[in-house]
Amino acid sequence: MSKRMRGMVKAAVLAVLAPLALAACGGGGSGDTPRFVSGTTAGPVAGASASPSAAAEQPAAFSFSITPAANAKGLPVSAEIGLKLDGAEVTAVTLAEAGGGKVSGTIRDDGTSWVPSSPLKYGKKYTATVTASKGGASATQTTTFTTMGEPGNRVGTGLYLFDGKTYGVAMPVVVEFHPGVPKKDRASVQKRMFVSTDPPQPGAWHWVSNGTQAYYRAPEYWQSGTKITARIALGGHPMGSGKYGDTDRKATAKIGERFEIKVENKTKKMTVLKNGKVVKTLPVSLGKKATPSASGTMVVMDKKEQTVFDTTDDPNPADRYRVDIAFAQRLTWSGQYIHAAPWSVAQQGRTNVSHGCVNVSTENASWLFSQTKIGDPVTVTGTEEKLAPGNGWTAWNMSWKEFIKGSALPVAP
Repeated sequence: MSKRMRGMVKAAVLAVLAPLALAACGGGGSGDTPRFVSGTTAGPVAGASASPSAAAEQPAAFSFSITPAANAKGLPVSAEIGLKLDGAEVTAVTLAEAGGGKVSGTIRDDGTSWVPSSPLKYGKKYTATVTASKGGASATQTTTFTTMGEPGNRVGTGLYLFDGKTYGVAMPVVVEFHPGVPKKDRASVQKRMFVSTDPPQPGAWHWVSNGTQAYYRAPEYWQSGTKITARIALGGHPMGSGKYGDTDRKATAKIGERFEIKVENKTKKMTVLKNGKVVKTLPVSLGKKATPSASGTMVVMDKKEQTVFDTTDDPNPADRYRVDIAFAQRLTWSGQYIHAAPWSVAQQGRTNVSHGCVNVSTENASWLFSQTKIGDPVTVTGTEEKLAPGNGWTAWNMSWKEFIKGSALPVAP
């Protein structure tokens, strides 16, 4: 009785992560059959004889191709094993370092390549062996290639997602690049940024205009309880202008309960919702006319129970101050926060007197601080200023139709 390999491609998107320092201010019938499963093919029943036509039938020969080309040299350590199958199905992939061990990996969802689970080593020779089947026939292709030496010019990367942490429903997967990625190179970089969600939810990437950040989000806020797994597989990957990614980054995180903050300038009130239900309404004071608060949908980016706001280097003397701040929650890179402001309690709910922040009483700020998570959405409406793209994690400050225009690759409906 002969053996054969069989299986289906199992969806796999790899996860990564290492935090970038932030400045203050399955089972049967599920379709989850493992990709390569050993099995046996039933032989003829004892005493039975095959018909002449069946005995004469032979599987038709076929061919397929793989990349890199044989004996290719100087490849980046992000190299993948390309697959051109013409109707065939991959049944096994082996990638081995010369004199070293085997490399694990998975096939892309679209079947176009096999992706190593981690960067290859610099200046090493590898041999890839791929076996595929079609119409009962089997064929194998092999290629050997060598990776490049370690590069000198790197692009610094960061992933704003921490392994094992719980985030709010508006938490985008945020990747940062220093320097920014040129527009012509973003598609290649984006292909190496993998995100999966459980339960599955569609998602897409959006690049900010200067290429220093990219956000990944779904059409709607994440479902509470979602597990997000990310792998930003850019270690040694070409990033444009002769530069290469610094390292792979991975993380798996969880989305907590839905907690939303809505602030209306007209009423000078903050409405706090938990799982869609109003739990509290608080008076606020927003930015005065000279320094208005920005209107838009923001995300809590950072939380500090105690901090110092210092603007003593501001060119406008009227805007220079240094003050201790309690229960600060950052909303923008430009310095818009929700925080305790005991000095403006008399104005909260009545007039705007802040330098752009959302002022609440110390008691209310303490309560709010105890409830929120990084990634909770905060929407401010009715002010004189609009939130600028990229001023904070602005992934949700646009419609889905607008958002997907920022992808470097086509987005499926």
